[in-house]
Amino acid sequence: MTLEPLPPRLARVAELVPKGASVLDVGCADGLLLRHLRDARGVDGRGIELDPALVAEALAHGLSVVQGDADTELAQFPTAAVDYAILSEALQAMRAPDRVLTELLRIGRRAIVAFPNFGHWRVRLDLLLTGRMPVTPDLPASWYATPNIHLCTIRDFEALVAERGWRVEARRFTRQNREVRWHPNLWADHALYVLAPGP
Repeated sequence: MTLEPLPPRLARVAELVPKGASVLDVGCADGLLLRHLRDARGVDGRGIELDPALVAEALAHGLSVVQGDADTELAQFPTAAVDYAILSEALQAMRAPDRVLTELLRIGRRAIVAFPNFGHWRVRLDLLLTGRMPVTPDLPASWYATPNIHLCTIRDFEALVAERGWRVEARRFTRQNREVRWHPNLWADHALYVLAPGP
């Protein structure tokens, strides 16, 4: 079986999921990540997606995906139902991202969260020089047409994690799909975390 290649950001998420794990992919779109995890790693995967057309596409690939709003419907999932709850590229589109993260850490023993970093230097410079909301490859829509409603920086995210007492088990930062090790809030355009509930 030939696997459809994953975009680099989804590939980094997939690398963090052990073989045979159980997964809930929140905002799973057409299920590309779930298909890869199922076919390459033997993962028992489920998904929730808001867009009915994307849900239909995921179902056509034999995936277990339901149509629903993560902001309001995650409470229906049982506690410790999966090994990993994944929220990839959707944190900034949540109406209540802190509540969604709390639910992820209730549903999953671990949460994998990936998001664009609004603190990246190009975003800062664009805002400084033009006085307008930036449009970048990670944030490609104009302010009035974007699904993103709660943009954050890496420092914002880390502050929330500390405030809630969650544990960071892993973090990776990239710029144009290359690892960033120094001052990620300034140099990284993307962040990836593995979180666990606090002690």
